[in-house]
Amino acid sequence: MITPKVVTLEGKVRETGRKVADALRDSMRVPAVLYGPEVEENVHFSVDELELEKILSKRKRQIIELEIDGTTYKTLLKTTDFHPVSDRAVHADFYVLDDDHKVTLSVPVSLTGSAIGVTDGGGRVFQPLHILRIRTYPDQIPGEYTIDISELAIGDSVHVGDLDLEGLEALEEASRTIVTIVPPKSEALLTSTLVTEEEPEEELEEGEEPVEGELEEGEEPAEGEEEEGDEEAPE
Repeated sequence: MITPKVVTLEGKVRETGRKVADALRDSMRVPAVLYGPEVEENVHFSVDELELEKILSKRKRQIIELEIDGTTYKTLLKTTDFHPVSDRAVHADFYVLDDDHKVTLSVPVSLTGSAIGVTDGGGRVFQPLHILRIRTYPDQIPGEYTIDISELAIGDSVHVGDLDLEGLEALEEASRTIVTIVPPKSEALLTSTLVTEEEPEEELEEGEEPVEGELEEGEEPAEGEEEEGDEEAPE
């Protein structure tokens, strides 16, 4: 696991209300709220939009030291709301960490090493789970969770239940697959498409024997042949 980076962010106390929020956004500031288990009353403030974007651009989980009105809070950026058209951040929630309270959060999952199933067998890495939801104390929060896939051969997988979480509590199902090594694309395609089917032989009922030359219903006999049961008309 990788320790999260600590970044600082300055906040300015704000009034609540739609008009105030719209004015802040027009001046490139994002309305935000601060809360936590030991925070008696939520703090309403704003942060610089570009500074917030720098935090959002990083994939790894970060600890944010938020400075508001002379007080520094150790926080996590919990949620961010975005405008549906412009995709600009329009609101942010910050959670104040407390050493005695566990916190629920999501951390990215990264892979390290080159799987032997890829280097030796030409397989491919398939990672269906990129974000891991966990619950832990603040001093154990990882920046990201890393998995070494060097020993994985074709067909091998790593599931949530296989992880050594070192005190972290995973909130995903233990059976969920994080990464698997699949066969080469051509081999996988060949396996799925090469299906041979034999023509089924017509089964005869007990005691029935095959009849050669039997005509289908409505079929005329060929020239020089007579249908069964027909007699030549007398001259």
